[in-house]
Amino acid sequence: MENEFLKIEEEIVRMLKTVYDPEIPVNIYDLGLIYNVDVDSDRNVIIDMTFTAPTCPAADYIIEDVRQKVESIDSVHSAQVNLVFEPEWNKDMMTEEAKLELGLL
Repeated sequence: MENEFLKIEEEIVRMLKTVYDPEIPVNIYDLGLIYNVDVDSDRNVIIDMTFTAPTCPAADYIIEDVRQKVESIDSVHSAQVNLVFEPEWNKDMMTEEAKLELGLL
């Protein structure tokens, strides 16, 4: 069972890496905007995520994109996305690849 949930989580991460903020050429996962992904025993997914700024003009679009893409995974029953702002996002949350892509290294 644990192996099954690991596979689902890997699929979710793979899908999250296809979601982009229209203003930033790096996916939201590598930007460090995904704080937590929980999968319950019924395969319902709850994702806690943030944005680089609380006033992100594309917030609604991105949240809906995340929800739809995660729900498109066959092994996922439903997806809920919670927008959180604690801890506050900072550049240190980005992967090395994201920093390199944005010229921060």
